[in-house]
Amino acid sequence: MVLVDDPCGWRAYLCTKTDATVAEILTTVSDRFSLEMAFRDCKEVLGGGRQQVRNVWSSVGGFHVCLWMYTMTEAWAWQRSEEELVDRRASPWDDPERRPSHADKRRAWRRDFLGEEIRAVLRCGSSEAEIREVAERLLRRAA
Repeated sequence: MVLVDDPCGWRAYLCTKTDATVAEILTTVSDRFSLEMAFRDCKEVLGGGRQQVRNVWSSVGGFHVCLWMYTMTEAWAWQRSEEELVDRRASPWDDPERRPSHADKRRAWRRDFLGEEIRAVLRCGSSEAEIREVAERLLRRAA
């Protein structure tokens, strides 16, 4: 057992492996917490588990797609700086020192993707019909 003096009070972490060191127990707790945060983000940000499907295997498949979306977002954001990932101009009350959340990374990817679409259609020689078609496609994606 490891007792940790947390600002919110004492926390106890138990381990069934009797010869585990304090470092091993705390590392395992930290790893487990990271996994729980990934599942929480998958459910809250991506809607994992809220699919309206008719059988259990469809539900498993829907959750699997959400996990892949989570993974692809994290992979896209991996080498990017915090300045690229976070735009807090619309929320000045937010802590500027807070690390980018998964939702921040997802919004940054969406901004980047939509920016590429817009730049592609605004090249020289784009017709009004091409611009209208891209605008309608982007509106459908935003809806």
